[in-house]
Amino acid sequence: MLTFPNAKLNLGLYVTARRPDGFHTLETVFVPLPWTDALELLPAAPGQPTGIVLTGRPIPGAPETNLCLRAYALLQADFPRLPPVQLHLHKVVPIGAGLGGGSADAAFALKAANELFGLGLSTEALEGYARRLGADCAFFIQNRPVLAGGKGDEFEAIDLPLAGTACAVVYPGLHIGTAEAYARVAPRAPAHPLRAALAGPIETWRGTVANDFETALAPAYPGLAAIKAQLYAAGAAYASLSGSGSALYGLWPGRAEAPALDWPAEYLVWRGVL
Repeated sequence: MLTFPNAKLNLGLYVTARRPDGFHTLETVFVPLPWTDALELLPAAPGQPTGIVLTGRPIPGAPETNLCLRAYALLQADFPRLPPVQLHLHKVVPIGAGLGGGSADAAFALKAANELFGLGLSTEALEGYARRLGADCAFFIQNRPVLAGGKGDEFEAIDLPLAGTACAVVYPGLHIGTAEAYARVAPRAPAHPLRAALAGPIETWRGTVANDFETALAPAYPGLAAIKAQLYAAGAAYASLSGSGSALYGLWPGRAEAPALDWPAEYLVWRGVL
């Protein structure tokens, strides 16, 4: 079974408190981004153990620690009849970019196994498995815009004025680890309630919708602010860091496509429509 795990964008991201379990309480909106990896799940050949074949963009760490394999292991623990499988992952979405690529791969592995082997798991059950793999992993089960709270895994539906909005995502080749990003941020209450702020036209978001990690990471990564400034100079109605970075994006409502800017050769750029 061949699937195409997509990335996500964060519209606003507030780190509001540190939890007793070491995680943080968040307020953010997740939006699917059609920048995709390719993941194929196949029954393994006779006598072949479960494994993963990685191609495309390099993934840090040993292959056996990959989130897709961890997702399948969770299912095998509850469904011992599940056979060994081979997962072929062609990685396109950059790592450490704040785009949720690894979480998406794991969620799509869960959904693919559920469908391929007829496990009959409900959406709620799949989200339960996904929450055990990562804070934003459960978002990719239903894969639709949500207002997220808790650790980023408690969802409410939200309507957004994004139809026909051109988008550009710029990844400057910086891998910013989640632990590093959270170590730099100071929890605070948001200045503007996110649901209300996002209800207005995109052109109004610049003054009311923020990502706490932008300020926290600015001293160590001054180039991020420069990229954001370039997106605004190119006419973006709104620009922001996604997640804990390092990818930034710009939105151009009512445009068929985002402008093609002259970025350094080492940058990765996605352009499309949300």
